[in-house]
Amino acid sequence: MAQLTTVKPFQFHAGEQAMHRLLHVPPQDNPTNFGLPAGHGYRISQSPLVAFGTLDQQGRPWATIWGGEAGFCRPIARNVLGVRATADARHDPVLRALFATPGAKNEDEIVIGDGDDAVVRPEGGGKLLAGLAIDLDTRDRVKIAGRMLVGTVARAGPGRDRGGDGVGDMQLAVKIEEALGNCPKYLNRKRITPRTPAPELASEGRGVPLPVAAVDLLARADMFFIASAAPGAGEGGSGSMDTNHRGGTPGFVRVLRNEEGGTALVYPEYSGNRLYQTLGNLHLDPRAGLAVPDLATGDVLYLTGRATVLAGAEAAACMPRAALAVRIDVAEARFVRDGLPFRGAALDDSPYNPAVWQLAGEAGPAPADRDRAVATAALVSRETLTPSISRYALRLEPGADRGEGGGRGASPTWLPGQHVTLDFSGELDCGWIHMRDEDPQSLNDDFVRTFTISCPPPADRDGDAEGSAPRVLEITARRHGAATRLLERWNLRVPLEIPVLGFGGAEGFRLPAGGDAGEADRTSVFVAGGVGITPLMAQAAGALRGGGERLRVLWSLRAEDLALAVAVVGATAGLAAVTRLFVTGGGEADARRDLEAAVRGLGAEVLARRMAVADVLAAGAKGRRKFYCCAGRELTEVLLQWTAGEDVACESFAY
Repeated sequence: MAQLTTVKPFQFHAGEQAMHRLLHVPPQDNPTNFGLPAGHGYRISQSPLVAFGTLDQQGRPWATIWGGEAGFCRPIARNVLGVRATADARHDPVLRALFATPGAKNEDEIVIGDGDDAVVRPEGGGKLLAGLAIDLDTRDRVKIAGRMLVGTVARAGPGRDRGGDGVGDMQLAVKIEEALGNCPKYLNRKRITPRTPAPELASEGRGVPLPVAAVDLLARADMFFIASAAPGAGEGGSGSMDTNHRGGTPGFVRVLRNEEGGTALVYPEYSGNRLYQTLGNLHLDPRAGLAVPDLATGDVLYLTGRATVLAGAEAAACMPRAALAVRIDVAEARFVRDGLPFRGAALDDSPYNPAVWQLAGEAGPAPADRDRAVATAALVSRETLTPSISRYALRLEPGADRGEGGGRGASPTWLPGQHVTLDFSGELDCGWIHMRDEDPQSLNDDFVRTFTISCPPPADRDGDAEGSAPRVLEITARRHGAATRLLERWNLRVPLEIPVLGFGGAEGFRLPAGGDAGEADRTSVFVAGGVGITPLMAQAAGALRGGGERLRVLWSLRAEDLALAVAVVGATAGLAAVTRLFVTGGGEADARRDLEAAVRGLGAEVLARRMAVADVLAAGAKGRRKFYCCAGRELTEVLLQWTAGEDVACESFAY
């Protein structure tokens, strides 16, 4: 009998463990994957940008951003990514560190080809490299770390539009040793387009003030990328690197000082996935590299320096309201105009962005988060559907009109399949403190939550004329965390009004309505896991209009949640006939039998097994279908493997 080899999961290193203890993070497994899972590779290939970080010959981290269009970075072999990009060969610190001439004292000399490309094959297992693939249109991002196996860079030449000798055509092969999907918080949506750069070094120096243009860039920056390294990450070492994103409202990065002798920045660490991989690295090795892009102009600020993690009282003393912040004392900076090979057009901001948190020494009160509300939502009813899932109805009231004349603004509405972002801070925020043993998940939490709206807008409901009745939206959610606990336990006789920060989503995840002439020969296949059915609930009636020939629903559900299936398929005429329900888990036998019978009685097909690849590929005809997947991480990654090469849209409800 063949023996199975058990691969031990990644362990948190000493720095990460120290941050977990400091911040009272409950014990958890490290979700980092060995190598490059197929689902992660697909997501990277769909990302138009990848931020990369590496170490220079002095062991200092630097970060950069490459790309411009999807596919420039993609899997080319098992656990190997190929990168083919145009970049600034003169000033990009990562490119110059990767292609530094062996034995050179600094990065001023690099291996660059003329005609016959010069090839670099780093010794000692390869040059350490960490990356973050990021799609700002969909807010998807994947972290990777590994080693450069081989690379080449050649001058683009004068034939390139505006590029000249300062632009290089680069190719890399990178062996991926670690990969991890990241949450989409604090990512402001942008549409990325490629553009040939014409880099011009505006300033460079050590221990000198940043120029006014660079300070202005920081003042309007809504994102940057940070590279860090764990001990042993130098040449030939066994350590690893991390490159990650930080984002927020423009101006969230603050300049502490900028004068002869030194520059220092500080930024708040908002609540995230609580892994603290970047901060864990900085706890052990405080050196960090930042790349701050201006996507509107193509300008970029590169800097490397020393990071100090500020927690609790230290953070609040520097930046009131912050429970966690990072100070960067700049050792060297490089400001390059038109150095990025792409541009980004703003689409919309992340609803999770807190208002800018000012420094303790800055004048004026910080703006209140509630000033951003477009409406208020009053809880009017709730219905328990399953032991862990409830439906909540909230009546919308317009927000205050900030235009001339005052008064109330227009009543807000939404599109089928969109989500609503609610601010629970007024009810749940107890103020920023160092630690909260009674509720550790709330540490540095802004209490902003996003829920998919599980009902169509009033205009789409039968007999619901525009403006004829109060606008009531429904959210159907699993009870998990502080916000849903509040909704579940609230005494309905007492008013509860929650600020609405906005509506979003649905773009790219809208099912075509029945009767659309351009979709007559295409089938929409909606694949859901658990409460991932919620985007369909608001769209099903429109998709079924004119008949159900062009909609198929594959839904995986736990047995204890079968009552949700009864409520969903029974609410929309015709939906049951196009639904295949895959029921897993146990549950009380009699209750399960009765609920399965109820679903079958409505006309749906019920199968007591897991969804399989044959089930997915049998729905619709290849080349004439589009898959819409809304499920947890594991099922989504499997679905992406099964549907490789097909038209697939994925929606994450893991905000």
